[in-house]
Amino acid sequence: MVNAMGTNDMNVLWEQAEQEHAQQESSARVQNAMKIEREDHKLEKRLCREVGRAIVDFNMIEEGDKVMVCVSGGKDSYAMLDILLKLQKRAPINFSLIAVNLDQKQPGFPEHILPDYLSKLGVPFHIENQDTYSIVKRVIPEGKTLCSLCSRLRRGILYRVAGELGATKIALGHHRDDMLQTFFLNMFFAAKLKGMPPKLVSDDGKNIVIRPMAYVPEKDLTRWAQVRDFPIIPCTLCGSQENLQRKQVGNMLREWEKKHPGRLESMFSALQNIVPSHLMDSKRHDFKNIRATGQPDSEGDKAFDADAFSEPPPSLTGRPGLSVIGLKSV
Repeated sequence: MVNAMGTNDMNVLWEQAEQEHAQQESSARVQNAMKIEREDHKLEKRLCREVGRAIVDFNMIEEGDKVMVCVSGGKDSYAMLDILLKLQKRAPINFSLIAVNLDQKQPGFPEHILPDYLSKLGVPFHIENQDTYSIVKRVIPEGKTLCSLCSRLRRGILYRVAGELGATKIALGHHRDDMLQTFFLNMFFAAKLKGMPPKLVSDDGKNIVIRPMAYVPEKDLTRWAQVRDFPIIPCTLCGSQENLQRKQVGNMLREWEKKHPGRLESMFSALQNIVPSHLMDSKRHDFKNIRATGQPDSEGDKAFDADAFSEPPPSLTGRPGLSVIGLKSV
């Protein structure tokens, strides 16, 4: 039968097949684009929910606050500003935002990127120019870690700027993984069970520092940066130091999460569920004056029982009893 077909008939069949194939590809692209759009929308809702939850849980932002949002040019601070702007539009309280960047005069730093981005965004901003790079390079010997001195200089400058701008809160872009890394760094290298709090009074006693992304995992911020196409500025001053202890701890945590999904969520929840009587700090618990009461105590020790730990659930999010910020629909 095929042999009986003319050349024109064969051409028609080929054209029809090609059209069907093109339609199928077009339909697949549309479906894939719709799926990506849905996933992006879910991610945005999750980020807003988690940032809003942290704000409420720790009373980070109050009526009339002027929040100084520290923007470095990295994915985390971009995302923090982005989400706070979204929440500002729908929050049941009134507060203002001002973005602040500290230009530390690193060689090759693209000075135009942040002003251009913030201007297009329409958010008030301030660029503080201070040559801390030269100070750090002059004081710290070659090959030594630069972060400690750089952090102290940056902190002092930002505290001063907050006062000059009349800011009532200073918002930093640290996320859940940063907090876990800090906990392990303090335990491994400072012999302290100490983490990175979501809200604290600054060491000069004059500022309230908040971390609105305390509940947000880094992987969500990485994806959001891709979705929003933030103009990322790499940190050439400290980003090239591959042997930093924080990087090593971060790699350790990522490996744990890869092998045991849900472990980071479980560890982070542990930071909010402290049992001082089952640690060893006599300043936090009066071990010396412990007496038997004769009354059952669910928190009492079960000294002869074998430890039994169940696997953590895949996700501990959405637990009952956790408050969520009341937001008006857009």
